[in-house]
Amino acid sequence: METTRNVQPVTVDLGKEGSGELVSSRYAVRVGDVNVVVISDGVLPLPTSTMSTNVSEADRNEWFDGRFLQRDTFDWALNVALVRSGEHLILIDSGVGDGFEYFARAGQSVRRLESAGIDLAALTDIVITHMHMDHVGGLNVDGVRAKLRPDVRIHVAAAEVAFWENPDFSKTVMPEAVPPALRKAAAKFMQLYGENVVPFDRTVNVAPGVSARVTGGHTPGHCVVDVASKGEKLTFVGDAIFEVNFDHPDWQNGFEHDPEKAKDVRIALLDEAAETGALLAAAHVGFPSVCHVAKDGDRFRSVPVVWDY
Repeated sequence: METTRNVQPVTVDLGKEGSGELVSSRYAVRVGDVNVVVISDGVLPLPTSTMSTNVSEADRNEWFDGRFLQRDTFDWALNVALVRSGEHLILIDSGVGDGFEYFARAGQSVRRLESAGIDLAALTDIVITHMHMDHVGGLNVDGVRAKLRPDVRIHVAAAEVAFWENPDFSKTVMPEAVPPALRKAAAKFMQLYGENVVPFDRTVNVAPGVSARVTGGHTPGHCVVDVASKGEKLTFVGDAIFEVNFDHPDWQNGFEHDPEKAKDVRIALLDEAAETGALLAAAHVGFPSVCHVAKDGDRFRSVPVVWDY
């Protein structure tokens, strides 16, 4: 017997103010008993040369052509993450914030948290993978500090805090305006949140199933965040891995303070994910960035998760 379903029509007014965004800006995945939500902070337009400072222009162009991307400037994804483990609600990084005219399409994470019904006062912990401005900037926005609980714990590697007291940019290849902006953002972050910073040496257990470990490389105190529960695992790798690095793990990034160590860290993390089958998410891999990693000779393949609606 044929069954008739009563299907209600859905209408969308694309021009109506307040109708919401046209694309998803958050994606949830469950890791055992732990919930993880990746949130897009937006995109950063950057020179393509910053993705491959140790290769020829021809090699760089070949990769960008193969991805149907422009050769000079491209949109670099910027993601943060929210983790709920038991009574702990943990923010991983905070996006770039405001005040940067050239990054006008980023700085969305705080607004998107609030639009998702997340009260900033509910955050018990924040993990900062490193103190670059696109990771601490969201916390620096006027009014954000007042919305957070006074005793919020902010986990940052001790080596990272020490580095930004007198940062060394001698091995980086950044646009001229970036180093002063990085110094300013790191200093403001410590001024606002120094009393809340909980420094750690190698690893720290943030909540049941949630820990951070120092990798170094990108910055001296760069860390990744591991979420593990009931035999499942996801690692948020911060800036250790960029989109181009699946194909070319040896290509160096202009924002890396120790490019050679960053390469070793990157390959070790990719090998780890390929061997264990763990999920990987990253700050600068196209949203939502959640993927498995497959080994392909001396290269790797990102195998994106199939979206679960």
